[in-house]
Amino acid sequence: MLYFHKELKEKLKSDYQIQKAVKEKKYFKLDDGLYSDKPNTNYIEIIAKKFPNFVIYGDSAYYYHNLTDFIPSKVVLATTKNNKIRSKFVKQVRLTDELFNIGITKIQINGVTVNIYDKERMLIELARGKNQMGYDMYKEIIANYRKIADNLDMEKIEKYLSYFPYEDKLFEIIQDEVF
Repeated sequence: MLYFHKELKEKLKSDYQIQKAVKEKKYFKLDDGLYSDKPNTNYIEIIAKKFPNFVIYGDSAYYYHNLTDFIPSKVVLATTKNNKIRSKFVKQVRLTDELFNIGITKIQINGVTVNIYDKERMLIELARGKNQMGYDMYKEIIANYRKIADNLDMEKIEKYLSYFPYEDKLFEIIQDEVF
């Protein structure tokens, strides 16, 4: 189980007891103010504890949706413009409040429930970022989207597109590349 410093202090009653428990390897310090009762903690568990309201985005979302086998070196998290993340495990992408809330869903990764953008939202992001992504990775993700095209919700895609600038151009890219 993971604990913030405050939670562990409530349990152990003092900073001295926390330091003692860490020294005795009863608890393990993972990050500033974050502890675990296990020596090896999955980084997804750490991210879910530290950043419960943020959303897995970008390369990480494509990976966790099984649309690419490229494993990102950091988990890409979307936040609103007002939030700041400091973590060695995370790459932050700031979005407007309006775009942040579109297409959020939950999935299980290694037994941990996390927020992630759904496949329809990530298809729009793929069309938006087509020129910023490596050609090979783009082609791999598009090929995998083609395999699941029948399972994608076109109504969702059309609804989501209405929030984005150049929605007609994005729709055209999606139609040409996937359907």
